[in-house]
Amino acid sequence: MTTVVPTSDEDPTLSVVRFTAELSWADMGPEVAEEQVNSLCLQAQERIIQNRWLDLASLMLSSADIIFSKASEKDVECVYTVICNLVKKPESLDQVHEMAELIASKIAQQPNDKPALRLKILFNLYNLLENPYSQFFVYMKALNLAVSGKVTEHIVPSFKKLDELLREWNLGVKDKRDLFLAVANILKDIKGSAKESFDYLVKYLETFSVDDALVLAEAKEEAVRAVIEFVKAPDMFEGDLLDMPAIAQLEKDAKYAPVYQLLQIFLTQKLDAYLEFHSSNSSLLSSSGLVHEDCVSKMRLISLVDLGSNESGQIPYFLIKDALQIEDNEVEPWVVKAITAKLIDCRIDQINQVVIVSRCSKRVFGPRDWQSVRSKLATWRGNIANIISTIQANKITDDGAQALQGLTIR
Repeated sequence: MTTVVPTSDEDPTLSVVRFTAELSWADMGPEVAEEQVNSLCLQAQERIIQNRWLDLASLMLSSADIIFSKASEKDVECVYTVICNLVKKPESLDQVHEMAELIASKIAQQPNDKPALRLKILFNLYNLLENPYSQFFVYMKALNLAVSGKVTEHIVPSFKKLDELLREWNLGVKDKRDLFLAVANILKDIKGSAKESFDYLVKYLETFSVDDALVLAEAKEEAVRAVIEFVKAPDMFEGDLLDMPAIAQLEKDAKYAPVYQLLQIFLTQKLDAYLEFHSSNSSLLSSSGLVHEDCVSKMRLISLVDLGSNESGQIPYFLIKDALQIEDNEVEPWVVKAITAKLIDCRIDQINQVVIVSRCSKRVFGPRDWQSVRSKLATWRGNIANIISTIQANKITDDGAQALQGLTIR
């Protein structure tokens, strides 16, 4: 196969038009092929002279599709490099964006045919663009192509830069919503990325407000998914999910009210509440992929944390036994599990049969917690003010003593 390398003074764009046209019409015989190739080259030349860059891109793309099956990957990349570089020609950002949409859509049209190569071409196009919204459009095409073509491993590394890219793109709510959900769905199917998937799912849900009930209703399925993933995760024990409008709407939904109730139990209640819920909703748990034994284990840890939040900071063994519904010899192992999960910092007093808690995690951060923080900050502020006053008073005393000493020396 001939590689697309200009060997004369012919414009690279015309070389690509000629190359793709020859491939397209090769099976029609030399006479027909020559006529069609010459016609396409003349059309391309005319559009170059008239600066009709969008029309030129459209013309080149009409015959570029065939090269994925007939040309080597090196030739395909070379051809599309020339086509993608057309976005540098127009002065109008609107026309650049229109060209970017045209090229990206054409590349992503057949995601199962050399998807990794198509993804590489899309990223090359992305790097040629300066308009942030055009970049975002191409990035979303790349995301969808990666999913459809089953080559998500090539796009996942870019997720590390998403915070930076979001600042550059300056997206509206709808675009953020599409991006966060797409990323969450990709990460969901990647082993070891459940936490990252959940985080992006939460970001998606956070874009919804109570102002538009119709739009809010779109998030119900994903809200349910977030609740189930939170309950299922063995290392997630706290969050502000209950305050999100997208999730709060489930409480009054006839179909999903039990899901909301389950979330309330895992964020605000103890093991006994979960066991009561399970007795009448076991089918919901099993259909959602939740394992009862895993839920019990998680609720035991949560119940232990709840006991540790009392004012005294001490938890008698018998309270732990009752709350966690375990045997006497299981109390200390469960305390160790809570320490390992970094839910509490404590000391086990085996002689007095108590656990002395120095810190425990908050399951939810509500108005009382903010009031506590406000009170502590006020106390610290007062203490700092007293320290400053003391230092200033001591400084005045020292200055006065030095002045008296100076008078005595004279």
